[in-house]
Formats: sequence, C-alpha cells, structure tokens
Amino acid sequence: MCGIAGFLTWRGTPADLLQRQVKAMTDAIAYRGPDADTSWVDAGAGLALGHRRLAIVDLTPTGAQPMLSANERFVICYNGEIFNAADVARDLPGVNFRGTSDTEVLLEACVAWGVEAAVSRFIGMFAFALWDRKDRKIWLVRDRLGIKPVYWTKQSTANGPALLFGSELKALTAYPDWQPKLDRAALAGYLRYGYVPAPRSIYEGVQKLPPGHILRMDADGTETLTCFWDLRQIARDGVRNRDTRPEAEQLEALHELLKDAVKRRMLADVPLGAFLSGGIDSSTVVALMQAQSAQAVKTFSIGFQDEAFNEADHARSVAKHLGTDHTELVIDPAHARDVIPDLPFMYDEPFSDSSQIPTYLVSKLAREKVTVSLSGDGGDEIFAGYVRYLGIDRVWNGVGALPAGLRRAGVSAIQLLSPDAWDALFSPVPARYKPKFLGDKIHKGAAILAQADPDAMYGALVSQWDGEALAGISSRGGLTRTPHDATLRDDLPETIARLRYRDMTTYLPDDILTKVDRASMAVALEARVPLLDHRVVEYAWTLPPDRLLQGNQGKKLLRQVLYKYVPREMVERPKTGFGIPVGDWLRGPLRDWAEDLLSEAKLRQDGLIDPAPVRLRWQEHLSGKRNWQHSLWTVLMFQAWRTRWGAAATL
Repeated sequence: MCGIAGFLTWRGTPADLLQRQVKAMTDAIAYRGPDADTSWVDAGAGLALGHRRLAIVDLTPTGAQPMLSANERFVICYNGEIFNAADVARDLPGVNFRGTSDTEVLLEACVAWGVEAAVSRFIGMFAFALWDRKDRKIWLVRDRLGIKPVYWTKQSTANGPALLFGSELKALTAYPDWQPKLDRAALAGYLRYGYVPAPRSIYEGVQKLPPGHILRMDADGTETLTCFWDLRQIARDGVRNRDTRPEAEQLEALHELLKDAVKRRMLADVPLGAFLSGGIDSSTVVALMQAQSAQAVKTFSIGFQDEAFNEADHARSVAKHLGTDHTELVIDPAHARDVIPDLPFMYDEPFSDSSQIPTYLVSKLAREKVTVSLSGDGGDEIFAGYVRYLGIDRVWNGVGALPAGLRRAGVSAIQLLSPDAWDALFSPVPARYKPKFLGDKIHKGAAILAQADPDAMYGALVSQWDGEALAGISSRGGLTRTPHDATLRDDLPETIARLRYRDMTTYLPDDILTKVDRASMAVALEARVPLLDHRVVEYAWTLPPDRLLQGNQGKKLLRQVLYKYVPREMVERPKTGFGIPVGDWLRGPLRDWAEDLLSEAKLRQDGLIDPAPVRLRWQEHLSGKRNWQHSLWTVLMFQAWRTRWGAAATL
C-alpha cells in the first residue's frame, strides 16, 4: 500500500527538474508511504514517476519502486497488493525474480501478457502507472471494485500540455502551474449524495479513473479507455445463470471462497489485525482470520458514550468468544472536534459521510499495533444487507399499482400534518415503541411514496438535497440530478438486484471505499477488504434472492457462514451502521463550529449555495423538531473544504 504520483509532458526536460517536480507531488501525500520516497524519470519524454512506500511485502530494496522490468523496457509505479502473486509468478516461466514483492510479479506479468491480460489474472486491489520506454506510452489502471484510487487530468501549462496522475488530488495540486477550477456539476452532485460522483472530481477536467478500467495514452496523445472487468455484465450473467444447487452446497461454496479470500489477505511481512464492530461483516472476517491463525488476531473497535450508537459491547463479546487480542476506544465529542479540522485535508474534495470520523479513529488506534488491518466493508452491497433494499421493494409492491396521481394525493394528505403534529398524535405511545423524530421520518418517507418507480425511490432516499440548495449552482450551468440508466431494468429486472448494482457502482467506490482509503492511509495503515474479492462478488451475483434474503434480513448465506464460528444470538440485532451521534453533537458541542460555517454571510459569499433552505434546516434541527444531520453535515463539509482548499479554485 503506497501513494503514487507522476506526470508526462511529451517533451524533453532536464532530469533534475523532473525529479524536483515529482518530489513535490509525492511530498503532498507522504503519509501514504512513510518508508521511502523515490522517483524515476525519462528526461527525453518529460516523464516522472513518484512513489511513497508503505512496505508490507518484501521489505528489502528489491521491493522498491518505481521498478524497472527485467528487460528494462517498462517501469511501474504501483499502489496496492496482489494477493495471488505467488500463483501468477509460477505461470511466468523464464523470469528470474530479484525479490519476493508482488510489484515485480505485476510488472513482469504485464511485460509477458500485456496489461489487460495480466490484470485479469490478479486477485487484489491495485492502482498503477506503467510506462513503455520504447513506444513512449503510459497506462493507468484501477482495480475491479475501485478499492484503490487514481485521479488524472490533461492540463495546459505554461510549457504545453501535461498528463498528471496521483493517488489523491493533493498530489496534482502540487504540480507547477496547477490552476484548479471548481466543477459546478460535481458540486451539485456532491450536495445531492454527500460525495462527488465519479468520474468527476471537484475540479473541472480532473477525473477519477473508473473501477475495472485501463487508460492508455499513446505518444501522439491519443487516449483509449478500456474496461477489463464489467460489473454490469457480471451482474447480468449472474442473474441469468443462477446457482441452482441445494442451499447446503451453496453455503459450502461461499464458505470456501471467503476462507480463501481472507487467508490470502493475511499475507504480510508486518504486523496485521482487523477492525471489529461486532456486526455480521466484520465478525465474519475476524472469525475466518482467527480460524486460520496460529495466534490471537489483533482486533480493534470504537465505542460511543451514546448507547444508541455504541457497538463496543457487541464487538467485545465477539472478540472474547473468538479469542482475539482486542483493543477498544470509547470516543466522545472531543475526539470529533480534534479530527474535524483535518477532514478537508484528509479527503481533498468535499466528502460528508460522517462515519469518516470513527473510521479515522479506529485506523489510528489500530496503527499503534499493526500496519495492516482487514475490514468488513462491502458486505451490505454484495449480500443485500441494507434495509433500504427490502424497504423500497416492499413499499413499491404495496403502492406501485396505484395511479401516480392517487399516490401524490396521499403524500399531500400525510404532509398536511406537520412533523410536530405527527409527534403529538403519537405522543401516547411509549417512547420505547417508537423511533426518535417520528414525525420527521413520516414526512421524509412520504416524499419517497410519490416517486415514479423503485429506482426513483432509491434516488430520493439517497439524496441529501434536491433543487432547493442547488439554486446558486444550477442557475449557472450546474447539474442538479444524475440521470438514471433506464436500460438497467432490461439486464436486472429484479428491484433489489438493481439497487445492489447501483450501490456497487456509486456508493461503494465513491463513498465507502474512499472513506476507508483516506482514513486508513492518513495514518499509514493498509486496509484490506476480503468481502470485495472479485470472486466473492461474482459468486454472490449467482445466488438466488432467497439465499440473500430471509424475512426482514439480508445476507442470509453470509450469516450462516458466521454461525459456524459465532452463536447466532451474539450477532443478531438491529443494524446500526458505523455512524456517530452527529445530530446531537451539532446541537451541543459542535454547535459553535457549525453556526460559523452555516452563517448566512459565509453561505452567500461565493453564490454557490442558497442560504435560505440551509438556514431553515439548521433552525429546525436546533429546535429538535427535525433531524437534518446528514444534509447539514454535507453543507458543513463543503464549507470546511472551501475554507481549506477551494478558495484557490476559480469559480
């Protein structure tokens, strides 16, 4: 796990200048790789490859990067891990490997078979740049699920065009002549979803390389984008060719796949551990680790003083049952206040999943004892674990046959009563039998009922803001809604399958995996995600719905794998997610910080966000009548980013 950065100018440049420029780029992401800072330049082509190393496998100089191939034609600069490197190496006859690093296997495989054929053989997470010294062309490659990031752009500079790339945006911003311009469409997408939807970034012309893709740039500047792993095709083929074996055989097949996925990710020449929340996903990963380890696995968890968010007791119980070496930290608002000023630097562009805070804190906790930590991320998307999947499916089955006009009338009737009135109506019901902010939830739920189809319901459910806060953007050419691909229904006619696919191609790489990568790498910790082994993903798409869903729960077969190691009653409880009590904190210890950023003057200063709806939600939230924590956090994180980075970007 490392940080990469580089550029190509297609013109002769003194080697010492290239080295200084690329060093500035790698210095910007030094925390991703504290063990080494190295570069390789091609002065004749104006190319520089920079690498910050976090040494995990082969800690000797033979694992150093950028690495030159044995035939000296190719150079690679790589971030990630190949977990089947030993298997691939055996298929490369005639190669005299200098060391034991997966980098060398990756490089020589690309030399022997070509880039696309090589990456199709890998099990792992990777983002790399490969330079062909002879033909003067470069490849940028990103792994199948988007676990590792790659940003790239072609930028005009004082000396002509340049291709820039890096693991994070801040590496690009360190390049000379960098002249960022804020992308209004990207900002609108961010305000809607809480992250900047790929392939855009917050800056115009700077893109995220899509997961499972290869970008090749030839000597004449021609760009070719190739998909080497198409999740839509994987999903389509899976649902059309379902595994029809008995459930016991399917369970055993999944069990074996997961054991292998976890075992491969336990390979490291440095201390290794795991995040443990006590939920299904992380508990499964830890159980499979401990079953295949000769010593107690080091596990780490975060707890909260607010019991509604605290899963530390559950994690502790699972750890005790499995016999792990467990460490936990209980956090309070002071921890959040300490982290918040660093979030805009850590994430480079606006990002508002508030679980970024506990993810960073558990990474920091783990880094005190280990250099690699396995995580349970991806289980909800892969095995249909989100409540919204069943919720949308059942609601649509209940109301979808009603005329749209009748549904809209019903919504209007529900919203005739204010949230306060709904709360008053249900006031005789004991608090333990009703959720907090019941009236607020009724209003938000009613808005979903008016949507035209389940896909529109999903879009409304995952949106933080609609048009009201986007007025300043949309009136000046911004994007207010990301269009949905209507043809997806042809490939995936089942509602839950479509929602899983949409999450796996948007929310998973752009939110979940971004959160984990930035939070872990900020403390030089490598996070590995075995549930996102592409073989597991491909197999999960072949499972019939009744192997994923049972009653009101998803992840049926995954749960049964876990029950082989942990008693059912120890892990069966309502899902809480890895969240923080940000709503309460905004009314309390974070109020002054939020009030400053949400002041009308600061909201109005760039003309990007209409202050009126934001101020209204802020006042409603402070009153305790509505819970607008997510949409307010989205604006707060943009305002904090704008203060840290965005002031330098032209509008």
